[in-house]
Amino acid sequence: MNLQQFRFVRETIRRNFNLTEAARALFTSQPGVSKSIIEFEDELGVKIFERHGKRIKGLTKPGAVVAQVIDRIMREVDNLKKVSDEFAHRDEGGVVIGCTHAQARYILPRVIPAFRERFPKVRVSLAEGNPPTLAQMVLHEQADIAIATESLSRTPGLATLPVYSWEHVIVMRPDHPLAELTSSEARALSLEQLAQYPIITYDRQFSGRCTIDDVFASNGITPDIVLEAIDADIIKTYVDVGLGVGIIAGMAFDPRRDKGMVGIPAGHLFGTHTTRVAIKSGVFLRDYVYVLLEMLSPELNRDVVQEAVDSEPLRQVVNG
Repeated sequence: MNLQQFRFVRETIRRNFNLTEAARALFTSQPGVSKSIIEFEDELGVKIFERHGKRIKGLTKPGAVVAQVIDRIMREVDNLKKVSDEFAHRDEGGVVIGCTHAQARYILPRVIPAFRERFPKVRVSLAEGNPPTLAQMVLHEQADIAIATESLSRTPGLATLPVYSWEHVIVMRPDHPLAELTSSEARALSLEQLAQYPIITYDRQFSGRCTIDDVFASNGITPDIVLEAIDADIIKTYVDVGLGVGIIAGMAFDPRRDKGMVGIPAGHLFGTHTTRVAIKSGVFLRDYVYVLLEMLSPELNRDVVQEAVDSEPLRQVVNG
């Protein structure tokens, strides 16, 4: 057995058992991948993949265990390369940050300029996506870290740590009836009052939308959600043209910037949420990644991050 066979098995799993896609990702031929996997199975004496004819359909029970071991081996091989880079090119390299639009728009602008000033030779790349996609990017080492509110802490194989807490804000035009509430009335705003108006809010995979739905449902209320978006700026745009009131993440509302709108904090309705950062369990992190994490939150010092990365048990997520 050899590392090439391990790579072929790992990439086949990553590509949802599509040998053609795995071969393309590894810059080789599909027959070559198939032959190598079969030889590996013969050497092991067990079948890794379930097949229907020539097509791979999923992992066998022993194959799931083999996949875990391969993932662990390849992770350590990748760690060796990172160790080499760390000591040969200490302040050079790249970091890929997986993030939702909200993090890219409202949180990272205060972090990345300071990080670039300290590490001018490190290339920073932002990879935007929904939280489940970001989790998979970190698991497959297409991103070094991911920042999101949903999904990350529920994804096996990831170490996650809290970055900050936030609550939703209801935004409306100054001429909207809710904008006329006194401070005490706004603090006591009920779901029933809110549900009297058309609502614009996030897509179901973003920024606490599931909590919004659950709170309405648990109170037997069906809100009139007229538009969903992944971007708070889009939500505010349609609030501004009079389509309805918006429910957005608190960090996306700034009274100084959003002068044409009124905001009502809605923590008493939808609770408090925690945005988390995720790192793949067991990876070797370059020094500048530790610095980046501490810039995101002073609580994320090297010892805290290292303990989380080392202690999270490795579990393989597979489809099929």
